[in-house]
Amino acid sequence: MTGVNEVQVVAAHQERATLRVGDMFLKVDADQVRADIEVAAMTSAPIPTPRILWRNPPVLALGALPGAPLGCLGQPSTASRAAWTAAGATVRTLHDAPLPPAPGRSPEQTAALLDSECAWILEREILPAELVARNRRIAESALRPWKPVFIHGDLHIENDTVTGVIDWSEAASGDAHFDLATLTLGHRSHLEDVLSGYAIPVDRTRIHAWWSLRSLLGIRWLIEHGFDPATPGCEVDVLKVQAGWGDSGRGGVRG
Repeated sequence: MTGVNEVQVVAAHQERATLRVGDMFLKVDADQVRADIEVAAMTSAPIPTPRILWRNPPVLALGALPGAPLGCLGQPSTASRAAWTAAGATVRTLHDAPLPPAPGRSPEQTAALLDSECAWILEREILPAELVARNRRIAESALRPWKPVFIHGDLHIENDTVTGVIDWSEAASGDAHFDLATLTLGHRSHLEDVLSGYAIPVDRTRIHAWWSLRSLLGIRWLIEHGFDPATPGCEVDVLKVQAGWGDSGRGGVRG
């Protein structure tokens, strides 16, 4: 490649890394099953996704999508309400598509995982027991049976641009409310904008439940992969807001 002045590390941890080289993203993933799922999801998704340039395991090369993300983690979004509404319409299009090959977790599997993650947090005294208990109660509404749809599985604001959606490694069949919650977790003030674009009735209580559930499930993974869930605007802040311990109007909280 010519005209490339630097290599940008977009994300890196023990499981995988993403590098940006010019207008190309290089995803290095030792788990080829997960990489297969990502390629299959991008191929079948009925919405704009990165173009697959080439694949030479463990590396997957993707073209960059134009446009800017809806926001940055831990900071207020500068995107317009129209952009958030368009994101909601895009998510609806995805959820209306035929199911992808990956089955995703069942409600029973999710409940068992939540129990084990809460126990891990409490045993190590990472969070106050009352904070965990309050969010565990809120999360229960997300564990009711759901009608599976094609979900992105990691639809936080940095994966959603005005023109398309990136990072499909967690794509599977699952609860539509999970994607809506993940997209709006750090920017709950834009929930109504997203739902305006989504254009069909949803259970807002279930979205709130996924905010708590996703945050509780993320604590151990973040710590074990070298991230701090207590960084301002991250998972611990989300749990505090959910429990009424923080400022529910804070625009930069994410999960």
